Amino acid sequence: MRTRLLALVLLLLLAGCSSGGTRDDGRITLRFQSLAWQEESVKANKQLVKEWNATHPDVRVEYVQGSWDSVHDQLLTAFEGGEAPDIIHDASDDLADFAYGGYLADLTGLLPARLKSDIPQRSWETTTFGDGVHGVPFLQEPRVLIANATWLRKSGVRIPAPEKPWSWAEFRRITERLSGPGKYGVAWPLKEPVSATLNLSLSAGGRLFHRGADGKVTVRFGTADQVVPRTVHAQATMDHSASPTTLGSGGSDTLPGFFAGRYAMVPLGFSYRQQIVQQAPKGFEWQVLPAPAGAGGLTQGVSPQTLSIAEDCPHKKEAAEFLDFFLRPPNMVRLALGDWMLPTGTEALKDPALHRTKDGWATGTALAGHLRPAPAQSVRGYPEWKDKVATPALQEYYSGAIGIGELRRRLEEDGTLVLARYQR
Repeated sequence: MRTRLLALVLLLLLAGCSSGGTRDDGRITLRFQSLAWQEESVKANKQLVKEWNATHPDVRVEYVQGSWDSVHDQLLTAFEGGEAPDIIHDASDDLADFAYGGYLADLTGLLPARLKSDIPQRSWETTTFGDGVHGVPFLQEPRVLIANATWLRKSGVRIPAPEKPWSWAEFRRITERLSGPGKYGVAWPLKEPVSATLNLSLSAGGRLFHRGADGKVTVRFGTADQVVPRTVHAQATMDHSASPTTLGSGGSDTLPGFFAGRYAMVPLGFSYRQQIVQQAPKGFEWQVLPAPAGAGGLTQGVSPQTLSIAEDCPHKKEAAEFLDFFLRPPNMVRLALGDWMLPTGTEALKDPALHRTKDGWATGTALAGHLRPAPAQSVRGYPEWKDKVATPALQEYYSGAIGIGELRRRLEEDGTLVLARYQR
């Protein structure tokens, strides 16, 4: 009896450690780790899982709550331990090492034609590594300027629109004009400066990462790459039109000062509008403006949110069917509204709810066609390059501690050394 009891306990433990499997009653269970965190987003995700389970009794999806703060290390540990979730929510710029490491399934032959054709090729490029597609890009977020509408209106400056945005030079002049004693034209929240700098630099024609004929990547910090960093540096250290205290802050940290009238504008991700709606004092008027444009127009780099299937998942076909359900156009709209972001799907983008002028939805949707893969999208070793080289170098440059020459040396020389280890 004791031996049988021990054997039963062991079987239960093994079942609990599996990534996904089939129950004794024949029903398949798939674990879906979601990184949704905003209340509306979590609700939308859980409701869609509930709807799937109600109509697919033989394939049950189990919702697992993850966190953006620790997802890379958590997934790496789970992959190496053989305990990864079957369906994985992440961002495209976090997938390269997992894809090349063999942890994510190639979805090329698993996804239905409807889903593949609905999402533009430029979005698929964000999840294509080597010859395989290792995630479905489904939500994306342009960077925009959130502005104090009353302040701008009284100043008399030209209000930009997607059809006629500010240039980077005009943006600098306007922020200087809007500044005064104790007030700043802009507050740059650059605690995490790398993605903001690289993605906005596409508007000026910047690339930074260059792949040679041998497939190896080198870093070249050219004139076009310097437009955005030079603008921010000048605003913070020369024009005094950018608040120096927010350079080390996160986006949410700037909102109290924005509401208090210390900053005329804050460059933020599109989804920050939800926090503004929730936190803005009564009577505070704000509006969404497109980010400045350069030689590349309104082009921006983005790293869409993605859904992947683990290579170890024993039921990839069923997992892909769930992705197809989860990302049907009406469902993609629900997810986008819940996260205050834009869907990648062309059908979902047509939804009238995403074209309202209220809360700046129409401005963001007008930018969707200008979004391109982030420059670092397929670069192996990018997380280490970002943490060890680019982040400290850009932080020091923006604060005035180093000049453009030293910034260039670090990004190019130190950065290429880091990336070389991943390309042997």
